[in-house]
Amino acid sequence: MEIESISRESQSLSTVINFLIDEKLPLVSNLANLSRVLFDWFKGVSWAGFYLANEENTCLYLGPYQGPLACTTIPFSKGVCGFSATNKRTVLVDDVHTFKGHIACSSMTNSELVVPIFKGDRVVAVIDLDSNNFSNFTKEDAVVLEDVAFIISKLF
Repeated sequence: MEIESISRESQSLSTVINFLIDEKLPLVSNLANLSRVLFDWFKGVSWAGFYLANEENTCLYLGPYQGPLACTTIPFSKGVCGFSATNKRTVLVDDVHTFKGHIACSSMTNSELVVPIFKGDRVVAVIDLDSNNFSNFTKEDAVVLEDVAFIISKLF
């Protein structure tokens, strides 16, 4: 099956992710392609990618992504990504300007969806979606992205 033939109408995102993952490839190779799929799949996305946790679970480092330049390091104590990693939960923010401690990697970002990826009970990464639109992401998007996080957790 050609990747170009995979359409949102004919497949679920989980099916597409399962199709693309190759556990024999390096993590970075898988995440690079997955970041593009996420960027294209969700409407209104301006940035889609991964931040990877350090061994001490104190900091997130920029991983593969699609979009404009990004913050390279995010402490667990800062921003939506750090909050998600620290609290081990999905965070949906309709207006990032009202989120205490938000890190403005791009001044154009207005909403964000972050989902942690676990290996056991440890957060090993987060999936981060940004949009220049306010309230761009829905609770349904969050559930879909949580399914994606579960599927790709086997890569870690």
